Amino acid sequence: MLIPTSETDAAYIIRNAAAEGKALALCGGATRAGFGNFGQPAEIFSARGLRGILDYDPAEMVMTARAGTPLAEIEAALSGNRQMLAFEPMDHRGIMGTSGEPTIGGVFAANVSGPRRFVAGAARDSLLGVRFVNGKGEAVKAGGRVMKNVTGLDLVKLLAGSFGTLGFLTEVTFRLLPQPPAVETLVVSGLDDAAAAQAMAAAMALPVEVSGAAHLPLTVRHRFVNGGLPEGAATVLRLEGLSASVEVRAQKLAAVMAAFGPVERLVPEQSLLLWRQIRDVAPYADGTTRPLWRVSMAPSAGHQLVAALRLEAGVDAFYDWQGGLVWMRMEADAEADLLRRYILALGGGHATLVRAPDAMRSTIGAFQPQPEAVAALSARVRQTMDPAGIFNPGRMGVI
Repeated sequence: MLIPTSETDAAYIIRNAAAEGKALALCGGATRAGFGNFGQPAEIFSARGLRGILDYDPAEMVMTARAGTPLAEIEAALSGNRQMLAFEPMDHRGIMGTSGEPTIGGVFAANVSGPRRFVAGAARDSLLGVRFVNGKGEAVKAGGRVMKNVTGLDLVKLLAGSFGTLGFLTEVTFRLLPQPPAVETLVVSGLDDAAAAQAMAAAMALPVEVSGAAHLPLTVRHRFVNGGLPEGAATVLRLEGLSASVEVRAQKLAAVMAAFGPVERLVPEQSLLLWRQIRDVAPYADGTTRPLWRVSMAPSAGHQLVAALRLEAGVDAFYDWQGGLVWMRMEADAEADLLRRYILALGGGHATLVRAPDAMRSTIGAFQPQPEAVAALSARVRQTMDPAGIFNPGRMGVI
């Protein structure tokens, strides 16, 4: 494993690798190892040696850190000032069966976003600037500490979610939000998937600022370690903000949700634990390699997809993002063709194979196939950024 301790070291290693045609597998803490497609053998090139918070002014709510800084270190510094990452990044170690420490660079490289994403934006929406080394061994700076009028902002967006195919991140600058003083979760019990989709849509239509909306069918409900959840399927709605405001909004939301089913409220500690488990996909952190899909589509279509697949394949699923994000575990085969055919028939979306046995990952495209024009553009961008094709070759073919 190659672990540079400075941007200069990283540039030197990459220049030599490009000259020799040697492939590099870029990573942070390697907590998402096994994600994506199989590529050619490559030497692991980790940012974990580039660590440390470089600049943090709580009054500005902006932080700059080296890419290999552990996420836990970032969150500890923010917690001391009652601030947070708005996009609520998940921890993949449970579902991927990996160890190590998630890094802030890895979070942005994979555009990792959790339950708050559908109202607060994705990781890339919080990213203001980056420093990285391209495939020629050149150090590049893009973006800055403000969102408006930033030269190279598009380049910043490209690096976020590129999975190490365009450049080796060395430094990231990102904006923050205050932690909400109060958090409360309402639970509507006993709804089937279709009724839950209707209930969540009704909740989002209200002026109560729901910051989390998920449905946990009966098949996954018992896998959540939370003493506050009632028996049966649970549709959970999160409210955040000032205590007085949360209380008023919770009463309004509960009055409307009562038309769908029994409503209960969790205490703050139960609420925090529940949403952490939803964020980290706890039901499928089961120590297996059974195929696990992350499907993003219209909130009204997610439950229709699951219902259709249950007729033809063994599937288990739960819903986040008001039903627009479906975490789906297959009991046997990955059923990639069937899944993507149904997604297309239901209006389109994106299906990413997050986990599967090695034999399946070697034959199945992990990412949603791109339209021909987009694929051609992606190839041209990658050729410009990494002309020798040494970054994660064949492994993560999307930007």
